[in-house]
Amino acid sequence: MKTYQVAIVGGGMVGAAIALGLAQQGREIVLIENQMPELWDASQPVDLRVSAISMASVRLLEKLGAWQIIEQMRTCPYRRLETWEDPTYKTSFDADLLGLDQLGFMVENRLIQLGLWQRFQDYPNLTLMCPQSIDCIRFDADRNTLVLADQQEIGAQWVIGADGANSKVRDMAGIGITAWDYRQRCMLIHVRTELPHQDVTWQQFFPSGPRSFLPLTGNEASLVWYDSPKRIKQLSHLSNEQLEQEIQAHFPSHLGRVKVIRHGSFALTRRHAQKYMNRRCILVGDSAHTIHPLAGQGVNLGFKDVNVLLGLMEDALHLDEKLFRQYGLIRRPDNLLMQTGMDIFYKSFRYRHEPVRQFRNMFLKLANHAGPLKKQVLKYAIGL
Repeated sequence: MKTYQVAIVGGGMVGAAIALGLAQQGREIVLIENQMPELWDASQPVDLRVSAISMASVRLLEKLGAWQIIEQMRTCPYRRLETWEDPTYKTSFDADLLGLDQLGFMVENRLIQLGLWQRFQDYPNLTLMCPQSIDCIRFDADRNTLVLADQQEIGAQWVIGADGANSKVRDMAGIGITAWDYRQRCMLIHVRTELPHQDVTWQQFFPSGPRSFLPLTGNEASLVWYDSPKRIKQLSHLSNEQLEQEIQAHFPSHLGRVKVIRHGSFALTRRHAQKYMNRRCILVGDSAHTIHPLAGQGVNLGFKDVNVLLGLMEDALHLDEKLFRQYGLIRRPDNLLMQTGMDIFYKSFRYRHEPVRQFRNMFLKLANHAGPLKKQVLKYAIGL
């Protein structure tokens, strides 16, 4: 039975990033993933799943040597970010505030994953097992034994769980979670717009939930509609032409006419692991935390996990519990702060009372003229 220094379970964006980073450190790594990402072709339509990648995440991907590959496929930079309830009380952020060329990039999740995977071949110390999954983990004092779906066994001194919100690694390691359902669904609608809006991403708040615009390449965009499960179910059963009419009626008019290309939806649940390490298993990304997606921070928080973990492991001669506890002490409070901040922001817009609504709008107006504070908020939001 071969034993590796680290076994990573889950080869999505976050799992692939930590695997590549550890391989670059010269460690003996195995990455276990149950599905190969579909190869990219320029003629393919844009995927439904896209992420707003912050500049801090871009810098990590550059360091890993993957961003250059991703850029050659398909990305959409955005310079401005706007949020409002009443259009007369709009808060706007601009890349010029921080002296940047852009605030971030809209990128399909699959293309980020592919950019990372293309670097794997450069590192013979990184073993990729795909398609493959784990059946169970046997825990010992100095290593763990992973029993794979085909009953093959491999050893690992440490196991990193990057296998998503319903993490098997988390469950097998006996790590509990705090979770609740937002009682909302999120509908992603890929559209082609009449008018170009490719340098701005925006969000408007309603008591039923926010509605967002994410620019893509050309005149294409992703509209994000948060609402009750009943309402999203109703929208999901409409024809594209009927859905276009609903968009015209419920999204800001400055989009112009829209043409629906495809759509999908998913439930919103908040989860947070009660600790990030147990029984030689460490959690990163959605395995450790999920967040309300209204600010697009999900994968960026995962990449922050990766950045901290790689930094701690880079100069470590020995990987021990003290090192991984330090990772949890650094990342768990920051992830909790972002989760709580998003929840407060989200819940505050669900109150319909007029005095509360007026207070919200005055707060947004003041925030737009907050000077140095506004700059600090923007820096934190994009991870700088």
